[in-house]
Formats: sequence, C-alpha cells, structure tokens
Amino acid sequence: MQKYGLNELRKMYLDFFASKDHLVLGSFSLVPHNDNSLLLINAGMAPLKPYFTGQEIPPKTRVATCQKCIRTGDIENIGKTARHGTFFEMLGNFSFGDYFKTEAIHWSWEFLTEVVGLEADRLYPSVYLEDDEAFDIWNKEMGIPADRIFKFGKEDNFWEHGAGPCGPCSEIYYDRGEKYGCGKPDCTVGCECDRYIEIWNNVFTQFENDGKGNYTTLKQKNIDTGMGLERLATVVQDVDSIFDVDTIRALRDKVCEFSGKEYKKEYAWDVSIRIITDHIRSATFMISDGIMPSNEGRGYVLRRLIRRAARHGRLLGIDGKFLAKLSETVIESSKDGYPELEEKKNMIFKVLTEEENKFNKTIDQGLGILTDMQKEMDNAGSKTLSGKNAFKLYDTYGFPLDLTKEILEEKGFNVDEDGFKACMEEQKEKARKARKKTNYMGADATIYEQMDKNITSKFVGYDKLENESVISTIATEDEIVEAITDGDMGTIVVDETVFYATMGGQAGDIGVITNGDSEFEVKDTIKLLGGKIGHIGQVTKGMFSVGDNVTLKVNKHNREDTGKNHSATHLLQKALKIVLGDHIEQAGSLVTADRLRFDFTHFQAMTPEEIEKVEDIVNNEIAENLPVITKEMSLEDAKKTGAMALFGEKYGETVRVVSMGDFSVELCGGTHVANTGVISAFKIISESGIAAGVRRIEALTSTGLMKHYESIEEEMNLAAKVAKTEPIALVKKIEAMQEEIKALMSENEKLKSKIANASVGNADDQIVDVNGVKLLAIKVADVDMNGLRNLGDQMKEKTNDGVVVIVSTLGDKVNVIAMAGDDAISKGAHAGNIIKEVAKCVGGGGGGRPNMAQAGGKNPAGADDALAKAKEVLESQVK
Repeated sequence: MQKYGLNELRKMYLDFFASKDHLVLGSFSLVPHNDNSLLLINAGMAPLKPYFTGQEIPPKTRVATCQKCIRTGDIENIGKTARHGTFFEMLGNFSFGDYFKTEAIHWSWEFLTEVVGLEADRLYPSVYLEDDEAFDIWNKEMGIPADRIFKFGKEDNFWEHGAGPCGPCSEIYYDRGEKYGCGKPDCTVGCECDRYIEIWNNVFTQFENDGKGNYTTLKQKNIDTGMGLERLATVVQDVDSIFDVDTIRALRDKVCEFSGKEYKKEYAWDVSIRIITDHIRSATFMISDGIMPSNEGRGYVLRRLIRRAARHGRLLGIDGKFLAKLSETVIESSKDGYPELEEKKNMIFKVLTEEENKFNKTIDQGLGILTDMQKEMDNAGSKTLSGKNAFKLYDTYGFPLDLTKEILEEKGFNVDEDGFKACMEEQKEKARKARKKTNYMGADATIYEQMDKNITSKFVGYDKLENESVISTIATEDEIVEAITDGDMGTIVVDETVFYATMGGQAGDIGVITNGDSEFEVKDTIKLLGGKIGHIGQVTKGMFSVGDNVTLKVNKHNREDTGKNHSATHLLQKALKIVLGDHIEQAGSLVTADRLRFDFTHFQAMTPEEIEKVEDIVNNEIAENLPVITKEMSLEDAKKTGAMALFGEKYGETVRVVSMGDFSVELCGGTHVANTGVISAFKIISESGIAAGVRRIEALTSTGLMKHYESIEEEMNLAAKVAKTEPIALVKKIEAMQEEIKALMSENEKLKSKIANASVGNADDQIVDVNGVKLLAIKVADVDMNGLRNLGDQMKEKTNDGVVVIVSTLGDKVNVIAMAGDDAISKGAHAGNIIKEVAKCVGGGGGGRPNMAQAGGKNPAGADDALAKAKEVLESQVK
C-alpha cells in the first residue's frame, strides 16, 4: 500500500467523487451561517443542513466537500492522549434525494480498496442491527461474508439529533494489526483499543423523528458520509496517531525544534508538544475565518486555545513569542487545500503575536494574584485554595486547574477541586440558559421557512431602478397568504426585482411596489432561504394578490447615497492598508444612505495623524474621479486580479469584481457609483474599539456629510447666541469666559479657606498629646473635600508633624480627612487606618495612605463620636 500524504488523500477523495458526478464545494467557514445551535462548525454536514431539511434547493443533488471542523468538548484531554484533537478535516459525499445505500456502499468500498489501496481483507463493515437492506448490500452485492459484517445497536449505528431527519449508519473499520491491539483473545471490531479503527461512516437519512420516538419514512432520502482526513492518513501512512501524520508531524517537529525537547522522551513534554501542535492548527484556521480573540463565544474558544498553547510553550522552555512562527508551518502545509490561509497570513501572524503578548502580561499578573491567595491561606492557617479562587484564576487569568495545582503542590498546598467544578458547572448553566432555543436547523423559526422552496427571485437592479414582475408569494408575520390589503404589513416575493437585498453589509433598498392604484411601501429588502428576496413593508392603498403583475420602483436618492457610501468603504479599506499595514482586514461593515460603518482588525487606537492621512488618501482618490468598473468573472480569475475577499464569505464560481481605477479591486456584490467623483467628499467622524483587536470607523460622504456640517453650523450659531457673540468670535469669547471663571474660582477658594479657618477658632487650644504625638481633631461646617485638604495642610503645621483629623458636615453628608506627619508615622500613626475606623461613626467608609486618607459618610449626628474615635485609634497606634 502506497503511503499517500494528507494533501494527496484530500485531492484523491474529491477527485473520486467528482468522477461520480458530484459537485465539489470548497470548505465552508468555521463560523456557522444562520445556525444558532452551533458555536463553530463541528461536522462536514453542518453547513449543509438547509439542503438536508429541504429548506433550500442544493446547487446539485450530489455534493462532495472537505470541511474544516473544530470540536472543543474534550479540550482538557487534548495532549494527554494522542487520539484527541480540536481541529480536523472531514471528507464527505452527500446525496440530497439522489442516490442512496447501494451507491454509497459501493463507492466507499471502491475508494478505499481501489483508489487508496487498502487491503480488502483488513476492512470490516458494520450496520445497524435492524438495517437488513444495508446488510444485504454488503453481503450479497459486495461479497463480504456475514461473519465479517458487524451489527450494532442504536447507540453506535443510528444517527439522530433530537427531532428531525435521522437514520441508520454503516461504518467501515480497518484492522491496523496486532501491534496496535490490546492483546486480548476476544479483541475485534468494537474493542476500545487502537487496532480496529473506524475510517468511514455512511449515514442513511431515511426517517423523520417527531421528537417523541415516532419515526416516519422521508419522501426524500439522503446520504451523509463522514470520514476524518487525519484518521485516514494515520491508517494509510501506518503511523501511531494523528500527530505522526506527515503535515502534522512537520508542525510537531517544529515545536520540538523551538523547545529543544525530543518527542516521546518524557510524557509531560509529549503532552505540551501535542497541545501546542493541535491548538496552533485550530487557531490559525479560526483566525483565517475572521474569528478574533475575545471573552465570549467563539472568540473565547480561540483565546483559550492560543493561551493554552502559549502556556505550554513556557512549560517546554521556549523563549520569547513563537506562535506566529509555528503558524507559518501550518499555512505552508495546508495552503494548497485552503488558499485563504496564505491570503490572510499577515493578519493571522498579527493576531497571534498580539494575543501572545497579552497572555504574557496576564499570566504574570495571575501569578501575582496566586501569590496573594497563598498569603491569605497562610494567614488563615489553611492549606486548601478555595474552588471559587481557583475558578477565578482559570476564568479571569487563563490558568487551567492543572497549572494552579502544579504551582501550589510545590509549596504544600492543594485545591478544592469539587468547588472548582461547581463554579464551572454554574458558568455552563448560565451559558445554557443564555443559548437560544432553536429548531433542527439551529436558526430561529420564521414564517419564511414555510414558503415553497421552489420559488426563487432574481436580482436585476444593478443597471436599473424599475421593472415589471409577478408576485410569487406573500407572507404576513405569522402566515402565508394569498393577498394583503390596505393597512396590512407583509412580505412580498416576486420573480425578478430591482430591489437590492441586505447583503455584504449594504442595507436593503426601499421604495414602492404598485399595481394600478394599489401601492405597497417597501421599508426593507432582505435575502431569504432558497434564493428568495423579500420586500418587507405595508400596503398604503389597494390590495396585492399572488399572481399579480406589479411594477417595482426603488427610491433613487436612497440607492444613490447608499452607493456613494459603499464605494467610499472600498476606498477606505485600501487607505487603511496603506497607512496602518497589510494586516488590516474587514471585520464587518454597515452601509446605509446616511453613513458608513467599517470594522477592521487593528490592535491600537488610530492617532489623529493616521486618521488625517486616511481621510486625505480617500479624498484624493475621490478627486481623481476614478472610473468604477464592475466585471463578472470566475473566482480564480478574480484572485489573479488581486481582488480582496472578505473574512468568512462564501463565494460562488462566478463573482463580481469592483475596480476603482488602479487603486482598489475587491470582490463585491453591492451597488456602487459610476465614478469616485460622485462621492464628493469623505469625513471620518469617529474611530473606536469594539472588541479585542477590532476597531470601528464611522464616516460620512456627500449628502450625509452636508447634513452633518449643517448640524454643526446650527449648534455653533446656537452656542454663539448663548455666549452673546458672533460664530466667528466664539473661540475668543470662550477663552475670555474661561479666564473669568478661573479668576472667580480662585476667589471662591480663598473665601472658602477663610471661612474654614474662621470655623476652627483657636486651633492651639484644641491640640492634645497622645503618647508623645500631637493630635488636632476638630469639627467644621460646610467645607467640601477640597477645602478640607487645604485646611488640613495648614493645621498640620500647628501640630509639629503630628496628626490632624477634621470632620465637616454639609447638610446630610459628612466629609472626613486625616493627615499624619513623618514623625507621627515613625511612631506608629497611620492616617488610613484612623480614617477606616472614624468613618464608621458617620455611616461611611474610606481609607488611604499612612500620611493622608479621606472618607465620606451619611450620618452627621456621629461627628462628635468620630472625633473621639480618632483619639482612641491613635492611642492604640502609638503606645
């Protein structure tokens, strides 16, 4: 048997099913689309759910993919064994109501034995124990002896996911030989050892489960095949585990090179090497799909993977940052199958480096927190870290439980693991409650799902704003209807429309649909499942029925202003790359007629100079009056032009390429201006951070910008009117007013100081000696905290470096200040501890440094008690 490489096996599989008339699709993004049930794509069939449920018509009834997947359910086991991994590639061939069991079984055997060259006598099929049809195909058609076909029950060989489509499975196991076995005489298929390994799983989706255990036969039977590419490579290359497969081994060896550690020398090293190898693969692919590190959702998964890898790098003794360098190996070995890795490599490296920097700071901070926790345990005479504190280290500072245990065990402490698990379960329960309830599709169920899946819409509005069409279906909020009448809200779907539906960040068109005297105001246009375009709005007069011939007319000014902002967004993205660097990638956008919003990957706030440079570049290109040309071409040809693609976007074989002179070339399905001069002008009105590593720019052009300037002018005129001057003289008037305010404030402070001093009376008569330290504890009225500080400085001189405590009552509030001189401090006085006790007497709290502290309270009646308490506390300090 030839030992094919992982990349070869991927191509062999896809080519094989292409020869069986399958449409080969590229891998979907790891970010689920329209599926609230998944955080990340975790199976080859997950992105194809709409085709299995019949909610969307597939591009072809036979499809094959190699899907990148992430599973983190058993992340704590990663590294501890050579079996577990978070990232994997899933090979799949799918039939949507086309072929069924016979073809699926024949082709699986043909690929494994004739294409890959696995020995037939080492392959063992399994079937669901009640699936006689599959058993007969294996036995009678394929010639596999009955004693080599294993029958398993529902737990092993029946796929279902609650309510929805389900069905029996037929798996194929490969005998890897005695060297991988457990040595037991009864070792066979189904044994937990590594000898018999499942490499292929045919799922025959033929039933509908109503969720109560009742099964009905589906009219459309489907095939869902899954085969782990890494697992197949493990078998073909006859290696111990996925970490020994050619491409993954190259990465594993790089980890060993960086750390100077040898694989399979020490178990602890092996764990760390495997964790880093696995996690950097996952992180690289996740970032390439636009996922950014954060503290929630899939961003938290990414952050956790990166930080685990970084921590195990420390454990292996790797000096400095290393994750971006490892990512280069991931990209090099996988870019043929996933070209987006090469396209996004600068961004990937930047994210990894920034996150590694943050982790290095965080882990040092966490170690400091852990040291403080150890001191608290020492003071309490405890040897056990509470589960709550262990979870705090885990959740806030990225300390896995094993790291906390390891550090503490070296110093004779242990951890309340049950308490930790309880905190973990509490967090999981909160996450479960926060998760949306979903249907089988994972999307929120809407009335649109009940629309005929054969109905589609065609967009014809790139070059015109008006057309005639026929209404194909109508929906209200809760039902599909034949007609809607005056005042009704609803959604109208037509065969062909000039209305652009919300997509790629561009807001949907508005306008009107008419039929004679009847009028429907379109307030939004959206894309629906199955290629439908929904016009959402209200009947303002008359009636609309399914089958009506209607006229659709887009609001011209709204479309034009939206196009200006969309074209400006393209110029902005290129300008940001020029000013900030090639790591800039779009992370989201919103384009409306009023303004544009652009989210991009960057790790620090833009400086005023950078913002000005970006504005200048965009405005220069607007002034150049660049022609905006849109061409349709194949995706491959589009990439050759250097067109920029968006994170996580799924592109078809034919794409639209929007060019603005030689300045900007992007893949885009939106609407644009004819030339950049139409945009008129561009202005950034805000730049802010919205997530870790993601910034947001809001900007205006043309009409929106003019309205903005009109608003500013209106505000300026109003301000000038209030200041009793002209707009042109407003700055000088404000400066003069500030000087006047400054002088008044100074005069006010002097008056307050005189009043405060006067309220003290003869301070010398109120000074008492407390064990050799002079104390002045006095009460004043109506002095704020700033006045108290000034008064305290003056009174401290009278005590010859002693202690001053002043209590001031202002209505129903109390301010307290304490000050101690160096001599008093040297004898044990501590202003912070004095104020802590004194504040209790006035119903407040506070604290501070040994030399100065302050507090507030809400009980003026306790002022005299506070002064007495000050003397009492000082006596305890300077015995």
